[in-house]
Amino acid sequence: MSGYRFLKGHGTENDFVLLPDHDGSIHGALAPERVVALCDRRAGIGADGVVRVIRTEALAAHEPAVAAQDAEWFMDYRNADGSVAEMCGNATRVYARHLIEEGLVPADQPVRIATRAGIKTVTREGERFTTDMGTPALGPSSTVTVGHQGWPATNVDMGNPHAVAFLDDLADAGRLLEEPGYDHEVYPHGVNIEFVERVAERHVAMRVHERGAGETRSCGTGACAVLVATAIADGVRPTDAPVTYRVDVPGGELTLTWTPDDHVLLAGPALIVAEGTSSL
Repeated sequence: MSGYRFLKGHGTENDFVLLPDHDGSIHGALAPERVVALCDRRAGIGADGVVRVIRTEALAAHEPAVAAQDAEWFMDYRNADGSVAEMCGNATRVYARHLIEEGLVPADQPVRIATRAGIKTVTREGERFTTDMGTPALGPSSTVTVGHQGWPATNVDMGNPHAVAFLDDLADAGRLLEEPGYDHEVYPHGVNIEFVERVAERHVAMRVHERGAGETRSCGTGACAVLVATAIADGVRPTDAPVTYRVDVPGGELTLTWTPDDHVLLAGPALIVAEGTSSL
């Protein structure tokens, strides 16, 4: 393989390498070792994950199960360690911005993106993008640990699994760059772990250890899980009106809304910061 085009983007500093591959011709670029090389922050471009921009029809040749999704574009996501992920919330906003700026979708209409966790719809208002992340699913409670400390966690699935634990002070979580512990029986395929500190009414801060990437500056699906877990802990349900929380992440802030029809909306910025050609 000689070289292929890439873009670098981020949503609240959760950063990604985007590989435009509309017809599926660079499938080899998604081999785990190539993904790891691209995401390497010293020897590569550096990112929390790699996103292939591919038409759903083209990916169906390799993954027939995705063909049933009624969306032209598919977000083929890989974690920084090369493993396949269901989807990434912050990446949906960056993906949508790329499609709009490339003229691949109308700029004045919602953008439908197929993922391994179903179709996600993104709308744009100025520099802010909002993704309908779908319906949350609650699972059995669990425990997460860092070193010798442990905390009870709320199990929220947003198309990928999350364990949300509340702390008095986020500093108590220690170094999340080191692998935290979790209940493997509850999460047989691994889990994303969020540690949450209350800031004010309807306002929390979080740190996250993402499965396959380690601690990241932000996690969209994680912020969704934090909204749901916090609202439940606060005794708030969107029965008649939406429930909105501000969620601070190390890379910025996100606005999360839980709607009466049981959908979670993720709103925040999305930026494309560079592009070029890579032979990694």
